[in-house]
Amino acid sequence: MKHDNLESKLRVAIVAESFLPQVNGVTNSVLRVLDFLKKNNHEAIVLAPDSTGSPLEYAGYEVLPIPAVNLKGLIPLALPQQLAKAKLIEFNPDVIHLASPALLGNYIAKFARRSDIPTLSVYQTDLAGFANNYGLQLANSSLSKFVAKVHSNTDRTLAPSTSACNYLTGLGVPEVKLWQRGVDSERYKPENRSNVLRAQLLGNRPDRTLIGYIGRLAHEKRLEDLIDLDSQDDVQLVIVGDGPIRSRLERKLPNAIFTGFKSGSDLAQMYASLDIFIHTGQHETFCQSIQEALASGVPVIAPNLGGPIDLVQDGVTGYLINTGNYKEIRRVVKLIQNSDLASLRKLTRESVVQRTWSSINQELIGHYRDLIKLNIPQGTELVA
Repeated sequence: MKHDNLESKLRVAIVAESFLPQVNGVTNSVLRVLDFLKKNNHEAIVLAPDSTGSPLEYAGYEVLPIPAVNLKGLIPLALPQQLAKAKLIEFNPDVIHLASPALLGNYIAKFARRSDIPTLSVYQTDLAGFANNYGLQLANSSLSKFVAKVHSNTDRTLAPSTSACNYLTGLGVPEVKLWQRGVDSERYKPENRSNVLRAQLLGNRPDRTLIGYIGRLAHEKRLEDLIDLDSQDDVQLVIVGDGPIRSRLERKLPNAIFTGFKSGSDLAQMYASLDIFIHTGQHETFCQSIQEALASGVPVIAPNLGGPIDLVQDGVTGYLINTGNYKEIRRVVKLIQNSDLASLRKLTRESVVQRTWSSINQELIGHYRDLIKLNIPQGTELVA
C-alpha cells in the first residue's frame, strides 16, 4: 500500500462486536462513523456478529455477518473465523477499526499485526464490571486481563472518558487516547418538548414530576434501584426501551409506564418532554443517553463514577450520586424540583451542544491518518 498523500481517501475496515439489529452504544457510534465516512467519500466494510435480521449493507457499505453465539441476556458474540480474515485480505484496508473488541476483535488484531495493518481499538464496554453484575465475580480479574491483552495488541486505543482512560492505563495498555462521543443536537433539542405527550404520561396528575430512563433493559443497568422512586406520589416514572429483563421490571416497578423501544422523532420528543433523566448503570464507559438528555435540555441524575463524571456537571446540569442509595435519589430529585427549571434546562443544553458528531469523527480520521503514517511501511503486502 502507498500513502504518499495522507489526505487521500481511506479504506477502513470496521470490526464491530455489536451491530444492527442490536441497538446500543457500540452500534450507534459505529453507525455515526459509517455515515461520516460515506459523506466524505471514504471506502469501508463492516464485519459484525450474525443474528436474526442482520443487514448485509449499511449506507452502501458491505456488512459481512460473522457466525456468533447468543448468550442469554447479552448481545450475540462473534467468533474468530477464517472468513473474516479472508474478507480483510480481499478488501485490503488502510486501517482496521475495532469497535469494542472481544473474541473476534482479538483474532483480527493479531492478524493485523502480522500483516502490518494499523489497528485502532475503541474501548466501549466494561466487560469486567458486567461480569460482577451477572454474578461472575471470579471472571472479573480474568476479563480485565483479557481487555488489557486485546487492546495492547492494537496500535492505539481510544477511550470515551477520563475514567476509562485511567482504567486502561492502569491495566498497562499503551497508547490510550481520549475520544468522546458526538451528539445530534439538531435532533435532540428542548423545542421537542410536547405538552400532548406529557398529558398522556401524567394523566390526571399534571403536577407530578416526569422522570425517565431511556436505554436497554438489562441487569447491568440496575433499574431496580428505582423501586423507591416508583413509589413516590409526586413522581411519574417512565421507562423507555426494551431488553431481557423487561417483564421482571414491570413487576418490580408497578407504577412506571413502559413505552417499549423508541427511535427517531419519537425518541427525541420523549427526551425533551422529561423533567429529569435518570440513569442507574454503574459501569458506563460513556453513556450516550445522558448526553442526548442534556442536549434536550433535561437535567440528569447519574452514578458518580465512570463515563457520567465527564458529562454531568454536579450541582449545575444535574447530580452525580450513589444511585444505589434511594435516599440520595430522593434528595437530588427534590433539589431539581425546587430549582429554576428554565435556567437549568438552558445550562444542560449549553453543556454539550458544541460536541457534534462531525467534529468528533474528524478527530477519528486524524487518528486513522496518524497510525497509517506511523505504522505502514511502503510496499507492505497482506499475509494470511
